[in-house]
Amino acid sequence: METTARKLAADVKDLALADQGKRKIEWANQQMPVLQSIRKRFIKEQPLRGLRVSACLHVTSETANLAIALRDGGADLALCASNPLSTQDEVAACLVRDYQIPVFAIKGEDTDTYYSHIQAALDHKPRITMDDGADLVTMLHTKRKELLGEVIGGTEETTTGVIRLRAMAHDKSLQYPIVAVNDANTKYLFDNRYGTGQSTIDGILRATNLLLAGLNFVVAGYGWCGRGLAMRARGHGANVIVTEINPVKALEALMDGFRVMPMAEAARIGDVFVTLTGNKGVIAAEHFESMKNGAVVANSGHFNVEIDIPALERMAGSHREARPFVEEYVVSEGRRIYLLAEGRLVNLSAAEGHPATVMDMSFANQALSVEYLLKNAASLERRVYSVPEPIDRQIAKLKLEAVGISIDKLTPEQERYLASWSEGT
Repeated sequence: METTARKLAADVKDLALADQGKRKIEWANQQMPVLQSIRKRFIKEQPLRGLRVSACLHVTSETANLAIALRDGGADLALCASNPLSTQDEVAACLVRDYQIPVFAIKGEDTDTYYSHIQAALDHKPRITMDDGADLVTMLHTKRKELLGEVIGGTEETTTGVIRLRAMAHDKSLQYPIVAVNDANTKYLFDNRYGTGQSTIDGILRATNLLLAGLNFVVAGYGWCGRGLAMRARGHGANVIVTEINPVKALEALMDGFRVMPMAEAARIGDVFVTLTGNKGVIAAEHFESMKNGAVVANSGHFNVEIDIPALERMAGSHREARPFVEEYVVSEGRRIYLLAEGRLVNLSAAEGHPATVMDMSFANQALSVEYLLKNAASLERRVYSVPEPIDRQIAKLKLEAVGISIDKLTPEQERYLASWSEGT
C-alpha cells in the first residue's frame, strides 16, 4: 500500500497506475450522460452533504463515476470490491490519488483480504450501504452488529443480492430498508440483458480466443441475464441450448428459438457452458463426468458456487493454467475441462464488465436511490423496496434525451379515454 493510500486508510495495488485509471474513468464518463446530469445537479444542490456511505461494488471505471458523483453531491464515501477478481487496479488507484476516495480493493485478492476490505469499508460507520451481492450487508448483520444503529437504508445492485436480502426480510433479520436497484426496469432490462450478454461473451473470447460459430453453447438460466447471453451467443453463430427449472422461462426460451433440455443431457453435447442462475451446484460432478474433451465452463452469476469447483478438483488427476484466466483440469480418460476465471464472474474477471452506456442507467438508479433513502428512510419499513417508478421513468427519459430520441405524448382525449370505462366500439 502506497503512502498516500495509507493516509486515506485505503488499500490498492499501486498508485503509479492512477494515470491509466484516470483515462479509463474519463472514457467511461463520456458514455454516461444520465449520471453526468445527476452529478451536475448534485454539485449544485449538495443533497448528500455529510452522508457516510459504505459501498461494496465492482471497482470499475463505471463505478468510479458513480463514486465521484456521490462524492460531488456531498457524500463521504468508502468503497471496497464486491468480488476478488473484478477490481480494475488502475481505477482504484486513481480514485485514491485524484479523488481522495478511500478504496479497499486489489484484483486477485485472496478470500481473507476480500473480507478484511469489507470490514475496512464498514469501519467508515455508514448511514447508507450500497451493495452488489449482499456480502457487506451480511457482514454488517452478523459480525458488525454494533454499527446497525447508525444505518438508515441501503441499495442492492444484483439479482443474487436481492434474493439474499428478501430471505433476510422474510426471516425478520433485515434491520433497515433496502432499495432493490436490480429490480428497476432501467436496470434489469438493459444492464442484465444487454450488458451481461455482451460482456460475458467478451470475457469468454478474451480468455479463450474461441470461435463460437458452430459450437454448442449452453446457457444455464433464462432470466434476463440468460436471455441476453443466449441472444448474443446466437449472434456469434453458436447453437444455443438453455437449461431451466422454471417451466414458464423454459417455454419462453423454446419459443425464442433455443433448444431446451436438462443439464444432464446438455452436459454430454455442450462445448461451452455458462451459469447465470444465482443458485449453487448448477454444474456438478455428474455433469463433469459427462462432458466431452475440451469443454469450457464459465460463470456469469455473482458467486462462484454455481459451479461445483471442489468436485472438479477432486475428479482431476492434474490441473494447470492453460492461459490467463483458463485453468485446465484433466479428468477420467484424459478428458480436459477448462474452467474460466476460477468460476467467478467471467465478464469482470477476464474482461472489463458491462459497457458504460448500460451502467449509466444502473448507476443513475443507485445515485437517485441513495438520495431517495436519505429523504424517506424514516417512513420506510425494514424490508426490500423497488425503485420508485418516478425515478425509473425519469432515468429512461434522460437516457432517451441523451441519445436524441423523442417519443409521442398522449393527447387530452387519449388520457380521458384511458381513464374511463364507458366508451367502447
